[in-house]
Amino acid sequence: DQGDDLGYNRDHAWCLEPKARPFLHCANRRRNRAVGDCACAVGGHCRKQRWQLPRVSRDSMKAGEDARGARSEKLKKLGLCVLCGLPAAGKSTFARALSHSLRQERSWAVGVVAYDDVMPDAFLEEASARPLPSQWKSLRQELLKYLEYFFLAVINGCQMSAPPSRTEAMWEDFLTCLKDQDLISSSALEAQSHYLLTKTAVSRPLLLILDDNFYYQSMRYQVYQLARKYSLGFCQLFLECSLETCLQRNGQRPLPVPAETIHLMGSKIEKPNPEKNAWEHNSLTIQSPACASEARLKLTDLLLTALENPIKYVEENVEQKETDRIICSTNILHQADQTLRRIVSQTMKEAK
Repeated sequence: DQGDDLGYNRDHAWCLEPKARPFLHCANRRRNRAVGDCACAVGGHCRKQRWQLPRVSRDSMKAGEDARGARSEKLKKLGLCVLCGLPAAGKSTFARALSHSLRQERSWAVGVVAYDDVMPDAFLEEASARPLPSQWKSLRQELLKYLEYFFLAVINGCQMSAPPSRTEAMWEDFLTCLKDQDLISSSALEAQSHYLLTKTAVSRPLLLILDDNFYYQSMRYQVYQLARKYSLGFCQLFLECSLETCLQRNGQRPLPVPAETIHLMGSKIEKPNPEKNAWEHNSLTIQSPACASEARLKLTDLLLTALENPIKYVEENVEQKETDRIICSTNILHQADQTLRRIVSQTMKEAK
């Protein structure tokens, strides 16, 4: 896996080396986000939100199968939208405006999950603060598990349960985020940690927008896998912005990202490539800072297409995979044997 070789991959606290940048307090990061974001979508207001992510156990396979069954009966429209691009490209402002627009014009239930806000404060408050890349990778996976718990509740039309293994403070902040966006209400039974979904979340088309750099396609593919597991709609938005503009905006922020980090990201970022990756066919590149009417029409069409055409779940054939692996290994050994025989034969001829 390519992993987080640029340091930890949030818009406003990137590090090339452990010593390159101290961690920012969560409140500072939020203040920082507001500076330099583009306003390429009109309107939009969102109450301040905080997301946190806990670790959950891997116990939802059976639940996933049941969820797909329930989904086929209810035909509820659910989707995940990956919003990616360089730091300071304007993703957060765009996400807030898009959420507002979809709520007002389409009456959708929309949630924005900004990765810059979901990372746990616990790491930031420690003296030796910088987590290893492997820890950030783990945290990203934990966030996907949180999203999975939420979608399971929506699909099954039941209360959202708390993961059995979690960090309580992170879980509470995650709940606050969902409440602020009118997706869940207060706990039905505090002692049992079950949370009621709002009428908005269960009765309307639901779209979650994931706001992050997502600079490697492997990071986006993990989101696609979640969408495929539960037959959700899936699409990608890449916010195009010149490196010079990103650097200029970043420089205006109270706590800017190191310029060398943005340069490095610009050289490493893997834009959506539908021609190479079939799973990325629902992708759209949006030019920043202006969103022309034509682009907005394409955006609306993309989102509608994603919700109306969820990814079909394809169960992996483990036995077939193992058979193919054995055949492949056998072929490689056979080829190596034939090559070695030719070399030995040629060597013997030359020796004569």
